[in-house]
Amino acid sequence: MIASCGMNCGLCYAYLRKKDRCPGCRSEGPTKPAYCVRCKIKNCAALRKSGKKFCSRKACEDFPCPTLAHLDKRYRTKYGMSMVENLSSIEKSGIRKFVNGEKTRWACKKCGGTICVHKHCCSGCGKPSGAGPV
Repeated sequence: MIASCGMNCGLCYAYLRKKDRCPGCRSEGPTKPAYCVRCKIKNCAALRKSGKKFCSRKACEDFPCPTLAHLDKRYRTKYGMSMVENLSSIEKSGIRKFVNGEKTRWACKKCGGTICVHKHCCSGCGKPSGAGPV
């Protein structure tokens, strides 16, 4: 559920909603949103050439590229999450450790549900998380 850009799709409103749920950026199939299919980062020639699943210094000498840097700035400002930090963590510690940390970081303290990065509330109980732009 981790996109090439470092987004944890499991925290996304489109994935967490009940109706017309997005299957995640790296999934395949007819329900995949068009914006995921057309994603400039996922379709990046340097990423495809490297054979890597995620943007990184190993995959691209231009890391973070202007496209990723713009996305990262928007998410840091609006949602309090950094794609570049996520990718650096994946590169440093591995995907399993990153995903385990995300489960803890984005778990609702009230019910254990998942905090939506876009709405700053629990997808299970609806309680505001107190998270958001730093």
